[in-house]
Amino acid sequence: MKTIAIIDDDVQIGNVLEEILQKEGYTALRAYSGTEALYLLSQNKPDLVLLDLMLPGLSGEEVLPHVQNIPVIVLSAKVDVQDKVSLLLGGAADYVTKPFDTKELLARIAVQLRNAEKCYKAKFLHYRDLKLDDTSMSVSICDTPLSLTRTEYAILKLLMQNPSQVLSKGVLLDRISLDTPDCTERSLKQHISNLRKKMQEIGGKDYIETVWGIGFKLSEQKS
Repeated sequence: MKTIAIIDDDVQIGNVLEEILQKEGYTALRAYSGTEALYLLSQNKPDLVLLDLMLPGLSGEEVLPHVQNIPVIVLSAKVDVQDKVSLLLGGAADYVTKPFDTKELLARIAVQLRNAEKCYKAKFLHYRDLKLDDTSMSVSICDTPLSLTRTEYAILKLLMQNPSQVLSKGVLLDRISLDTPDCTERSLKQHISNLRKKMQEIGGKDYIETVWGIGFKLSEQKS
């Protein structure tokens, strides 16, 4: 169940929003001022924030920079184009003018949650007991950290993005060239060998399969 924070000092509007969201299966959190919003966000990690601008204490514009890695839809009676542009460039995901149409708002919420989910999946890759976090560029096997070089990381990331495909040497070199321009066809085999060895030392099995005459893929064996 997704959680949405409603940051609005207008109790009536907040109540309407909370009722609408709950009917759609969302959990709603409430904050009535900018200061209260910062406290709420320090204690919770909602999936989306609905942010009014005219708040007591800190304004919505002042709260916005403190909301990190969470989509924010601004709800405001301000209709000036420059206000909208400034907020969108300042980190807001969307801007809805009050009074708003309920169906439109729910559609915009669904879009932002879907985009956030896609973004999350793009940053976090899983395969068997392998986990890759592209935000921190870290990899673990059974939650044990795996120390990789930049080239080894790029190779593993590409294999995990295409877990069922056999990737040829040419494709591997082409796709990782921006991250690792020093990797050559001659050195690729050694990089993969080193990667295999590191993974096997922690996981106790071979994670990369050589498809002779074609290329490499993640191993499908489950043990």
